[in-house]
Amino acid sequence: MKIYTKTGDQGSTSLYGGKRLPKNDIRIEAYGTIDELNSWIGLIGDQVEETSRQFLRKNQEILFVIGSHLAKDQDKEMPLPVLDDAALNGLEDAIDRMDEELIPMTHFILPGGNKLVSQIHITRTVCRRAERSVVALSQLQILDAFIIKYLNRLSDYLFVLSRWVAKKNNVEEIKWIPKK
Repeated sequence: MKIYTKTGDQGSTSLYGGKRLPKNDIRIEAYGTIDELNSWIGLIGDQVEETSRQFLRKNQEILFVIGSHLAKDQDKEMPLPVLDDAALNGLEDAIDRMDEELIPMTHFILPGGNKLVSQIHITRTVCRRAERSVVALSQLQILDAFIIKYLNRLSDYLFVLSRWVAKKNNVEEIKWIPKK
């Protein structure tokens, strides 16, 4: 099978189900940003310890499921992998476990400190952009409410992961202290 089909050469792409849309359609933007997020999570997963790596890989699979839901032609009945609310509990449990090891925040934190911490913050912001795209899409058509909840929780997880990785690597958090 060839990787190139040439069917997108005129600026359109096919949804799962065959319907064609312009490549700048909000739906394409939403699942494209999910794909970008998944790639950033893969990069992070390549640099963290094994338990976090495995957890991130599970969440990459969930992002693929979300992508399939976003890429489906809404006008056709087609089988899709299930979106499971247990994934939200998994994120919350991971957040709580890491948070137990962290000192409470007293200031906003500037992204940075070392390369991995910065990459996690970039991933968090891509997650927030994906969430905004999905919210915009949800205003045009019905989506599974899980998707927005999941992206919101995933960005929370990524924020706490950045703090936890900083702590584990003895990286001082950069506090934002506004000038008065």
